[in-house]
Amino acid sequence: MSGSRLVRTLLALEGRLVRGALAHLLCAQGDIDVVAQADTADAVHAALLDERPDVTVVDVDVVPVERLAPLAAAADGNHGGRVLVLVDRRRAGRMRAVLAEHHGWIGFLDRDVPPERIADGVRQVAGGQPVLDPDLVVAALDVADNPLTPREREVLDVAAEGMPVREIAQKLGVSPGTVRNHLSHVMAKTGARTRLEAVRIARESCWI
Repeated sequence: MSGSRLVRTLLALEGRLVRGALAHLLCAQGDIDVVAQADTADAVHAALLDERPDVTVVDVDVVPVERLAPLAAAADGNHGGRVLVLVDRRRAGRMRAVLAEHHGWIGFLDRDVPPERIADGVRQVAGGQPVLDPDLVVAALDVADNPLTPREREVLDVAAEGMPVREIAQKLGVSPGTVRNHLSHVMAKTGARTRLEAVRIARESCWI
């Protein structure tokens, strides 16, 4: 695509091998340039400021659901960038609120789509076209309402890594007592007897 401006793209996915393979495929398209890669939410925000990409392709395992809207707003507000979110269809229930409020500068695709579809999604989002996987919408609507608050989901997400309460508190910047309170509410809402059981129930219900 000589003479055309390349779509400067930031990839935010877990796994260096997967991320590298997708970067190679996108760059091979001829009209897309992967200018940066990241595997944490903080690294994504830093790359947004440093590289000012046209499109950020982000997996929800890298940037939590609660941080997607601020991320997209920052990308759009600072330099007109757009965000393409990759979501596991089995966890689409977590996306209901974000899907309902999506704007032109944020698109959604099933994580399992072929890489070529992601390339097309990058082009579409960069061009201001809506990208909203209908299968994700159907999956999200089929999931029961999530009884957990955003903070409870965040605490449970970290707790799922097996961290003790003090480390969870340190990672989230809250007190251990606050973490215990949130976990207590989670246990009550899920009907779980242990933290691991709460994680299992929440995951099976697509709440986290």
